[in-house]
Amino acid sequence: MKLLLTSGGITNASIRAALVRLLGKPIGDANALCVPTAEYGHPMCTPASAWRFVAGRSPSPMCDLGWKSVGLLELTALPTIGADRWIPWVREADVLLVDGGDATYLCHWMRESGLAAWIRCPTWSGSV
Repeated sequence: MKLLLTSGGITNASIRAALVRLLGKPIGDANALCVPTAEYGHPMCTPASAWRFVAGRSPSPMCDLGWKSVGLLELTALPTIGADRWIPWVREADVLLVDGGDATYLCHWMRESGLAAWIRCPTWSGSV
């Protein structure tokens, strides 16, 4: 697993270059999944701030970098739709874009949804 952790998104050329190196291809050829879940756990975040992130209108550039495609992965929904549906979405993604908010809330939903287990063992295909 490769991680690029930033504070504030892709804000300069060196961070963008690091992202491209990790992807192994241009951003325009990569598929992204946007994960706004952490926003909902933070008292200063609102549905409007989550929308700005997803729409690429936040002050933390991530979803608006010119991806081939951008999808939405809401972790709180995953337990209700089943791993057989969402695991292929994650497998097909080149990158998960996670916005700020409450890290504890994000961690809870990563575990509850099964995403944390899948990241540790990407061949896992069982239910959560």
